[in-house]
Amino acid sequence: MNRLSRTALAAAVVLGLGSGIAAAADTQDAELRSLLRQQSALIEQQAAQIQALGARLAALENAAAEAADPPTDPARAQVAAAIADTRQDDLAILQAQVAQLAAKGGGGDGTISWRRGGPELRSGDGRFTFHPRGRVLVDFTSTHGSSFGPRNITGTDLASGRLGAEGQIGPLGYKIDADFAGNAVRLKDTYVSWDTRVIGRPAEFYFGNKLKDRSLDGATSSMSTPFMERNAVASVGAMQSGYYGLGTTMKLFGNSWHATVSVTGDDIGNADDASDTIAYLARAHWNPVKGKDGFVHLGGWYWHEELGDDVTSINKTSPIALGWNGQVRVSASSIANVTGNHAGGLELGGVYRNFWAFAEHTVRTIDSSSAGSIDHKATSAYVGWLLTGEKPGFSSRSGVWGTTRVLRPVSEGGIGAFELAARYDKYDFTDAARGGEGEAWTFGVNWYLNNWSRLMVNLVHWKTDNRVGNYQGPDSGNTLGARMQVAF
Repeated sequence: MNRLSRTALAAAVVLGLGSGIAAAADTQDAELRSLLRQQSALIEQQAAQIQALGARLAALENAAAEAADPPTDPARAQVAAAIADTRQDDLAILQAQVAQLAAKGGGGDGTISWRRGGPELRSGDGRFTFHPRGRVLVDFTSTHGSSFGPRNITGTDLASGRLGAEGQIGPLGYKIDADFAGNAVRLKDTYVSWDTRVIGRPAEFYFGNKLKDRSLDGATSSMSTPFMERNAVASVGAMQSGYYGLGTTMKLFGNSWHATVSVTGDDIGNADDASDTIAYLARAHWNPVKGKDGFVHLGGWYWHEELGDDVTSINKTSPIALGWNGQVRVSASSIANVTGNHAGGLELGGVYRNFWAFAEHTVRTIDSSSAGSIDHKATSAYVGWLLTGEKPGFSSRSGVWGTTRVLRPVSEGGIGAFELAARYDKYDFTDAARGGEGEAWTFGVNWYLNNWSRLMVNLVHWKTDNRVGNYQGPDSGNTLGARMQVAF
């Protein structure tokens, strides 16, 4: 009886959580709400079954207790014994049914859990999962000190507002993210994945639209980078087809290394009146030193694009004073009659306890039938220190930034985690006849309230020297930015 009571109580708790989840999901996508309601109804039905079985079990136990004092008449005693045996069989059957319901998720632990700030629904055997996803990144930026008045602007921006879901169906996985920033809806990570083994090593295959594995910051989600904006290498070394690509990606993992190869076309939403630009990408990293206190990271990448017929010129302009202020950029000048496009990069750095440091360099070469081969170059170096003792959120497995695990979350009465960071970026487009150059120093303070929310403050001191556009000649200024971020 005690085991049944605990099981029924657990089912009631799970039912309450399921109802709360369904109510919270009313603000999300209609399909997510429908699935959560189905899960809640299933849990409610299973809880009702457990309650009904409990009532029958209680009646049998009470009857068994009453039969404990056997009658004196031998005939009546024999009948009572037979009835008791039957009830004992029924009791065993009922207990087995209750255990089976609990194993299927009717009242067992883990049916609904909270991961990265959001609910995750999981089947009793763990083979099926469903995790709603979302993020909100709200920015404020203000620029001062430029000798060009239009560059000194202040404003707010929704850097990212996403809603989606991810999950597992055995070895198959799926993910879909819809971004609502900029008064437009764009699909970002939207793919089907498959976990398997290749040459005895863990491997992941992705089919669909995915963030490309290129450079440290370029391959990292914007909600995980240590600064409000990606670095110069991520910007200058980007492909003509963009940060995302629709195609196939394979990742292979070892004990202290990983390798990626991919073939992708244009991002989702490309025009259908010309062939895609096809990108071939490879990246690998290796940890020659790896221990409990940290690791050393060595990495490199290369990509080549076969440009579509609709790409006749390339005009690269990189933001340097945080993303919202589009007036402060470094211009490479337009290159006409392009025939080829490729780039490569190197990565060096590591983590030691609560410190981290990384450096990157890239060269992008654009071939033109009229201007020859033009090189775009960029260098980034950055360091950080987690004052509260946390380990940096950098994945030695994948070679990208991930989640910083907060030791004392604010939501649990702690102070959160505090991080100081500094970065130097160099942009060099001077190989072109009218290409510009620029550099920036960024100083940042990050306050991680818990594992899925943080407050960021960045101060950027920048310099530009453009030879085309409205803001030609040497110029400098300061941009202050702040971001409130919640991601689940």
